[in-house]
Amino acid sequence: MINRTGSAKWEGGLKEGKGQVSTESGALSAQPYGFNTRFEDKAGTNPEELIGAAHASCFSMALAMMLEQEGVTGVSIETTSKISMDKEGEGFAVKKAHLTTQITADADEAKVLEVADKAKEGCPISKLLNAEITMDAKVA
Repeated sequence: MINRTGSAKWEGGLKEGKGQVSTESGALSAQPYGFNTRFEDKAGTNPEELIGAAHASCFSMALAMMLEQEGVTGVSIETTSKISMDKEGEGFAVKKAHLTTQITADADEAKVLEVADKAKEGCPISKLLNAEITMDAKVA
C-alpha cells in the first residue's frame, strides 16, 4: 500500500479564521487558505482546487499509461478538472468534477478518445470522488 499525506492547520472561526495546507513531499508548504480564498476568489488555495489538481494529474498519468499499453507514441496531455461545489441544505457539497483534456498522440482519434474515457473512469482519484465526472476530450 502506498501512503501519501497532506495536512492542514486552522486557527479561528470560519470567516475570520486562517489556515495553512502542506504536503508530505514539501510541494506545498504552509500555503494559506481561508474563507476568502474558498468563497471570495482571494489569493491562496482551497480544497476544491487542490482536488482538481489531484484529479487532473491522476487522470493524465492514467491516460498516458493506458495509451502506452496500446502502443501509442508521441503523447502529450494537458488536463484541467473543474470541481463544482453547490449549496446543500445548511452546508455545501462537491457534486461534480469535469475534466477538460487536450491530447496529442500518434494514433487514430477514435482510439485515443476511447482510451481517454476508460482513463476517466479508471484513474484512482476518479474512483475516490463520489461525484458525477464528465469530460470534454479533444485530440490535437
